Amino acid sequence: MSAVEETPGSTPAGAAQRGPAPSPGFWTRARRQPRFVFGLVVTVLVVVFAVVAPFFAPFGENETAGAPFSPDGVFGTDYLGQDVLSRLMYGGEAILLISVLGTLLGMVLGVLIGVVAAYGGGWWDEVIMRLNDVTLAFPQILLALVVLTAVEQPTAWIIVLLVGVSHAPRVARVSRGVALGIVSRDFVVAAEALGERRSRVILAEVLPNMSTPLLAEAGLRLTYSIGLVAALGFLGFSADPGSANWGQMIQENRLALSTQPWAVLAPVAVIAVFTIATNLMADGLAQLAQRGE
Repeated sequence: MSAVEETPGSTPAGAAQRGPAPSPGFWTRARRQPRFVFGLVVTVLVVVFAVVAPFFAPFGENETAGAPFSPDGVFGTDYLGQDVLSRLMYGGEAILLISVLGTLLGMVLGVLIGVVAAYGGGWWDEVIMRLNDVTLAFPQILLALVVLTAVEQPTAWIIVLLVGVSHAPRVARVSRGVALGIVSRDFVVAAEALGERRSRVILAEVLPNMSTPLLAEAGLRLTYSIGLVAALGFLGFSADPGSANWGQMIQENRLALSTQPWAVLAPVAVIAVFTIATNLMADGLAQLAQRGE
């Protein structure tokens, strides 16, 4: 058997058949970001707590457990004598659901506006973004309060709509900036030259290349959504005033902060932990976007 001679600079046998190594998937790259991993783990834990905890609550959502502001129990009782721990277990599901749905709505509307503006270009882009700038002039909390004071009883869907609409202009500005760097790329021009419909070019060529920046923006929007929904609950604008709500719990018990601090500090701590966790996720995704991964 004769050995195959390899001259200097030649390619070893079989090497020509091997293509470039496949790039790692999104989750493989994301796992290399400690901030993202830590934020994701804590976020999942808080979500699981909000969904599963009501089944293990020692008392009912509105059940009296003792005297008002009593030290009985893990966190004591609130201003009506309800168990603070039980209220904390029941108070997360609604606020998280409204925050997630509002964030999704804001992302869909904002991405649609931003991508259409970037892809259309010209006067179309100018008109859309100038109208977008007008809506950006209204603070989110102020816009929500104006609408909620005009309705007799705010429902969950009204709050979701307000959160989503208030996020849309900010998401539109970010998505337009990202899309502007993609719509002029060769693969988009080639798809247009092949006669692809504009809607298909956007869905198949533009949006997939915006995924990492948009995920980072979604994490940031979720952080703001939680703060906004909690602030509305603190101000008394919740979908169900009688139900447990982390933001509403802070408002109900704030006057007794010096005598029964856990009735206020417990929901504040959960909101803070969840907000920090989602913000860490957004930071990790932003680092991936900056590196072009």
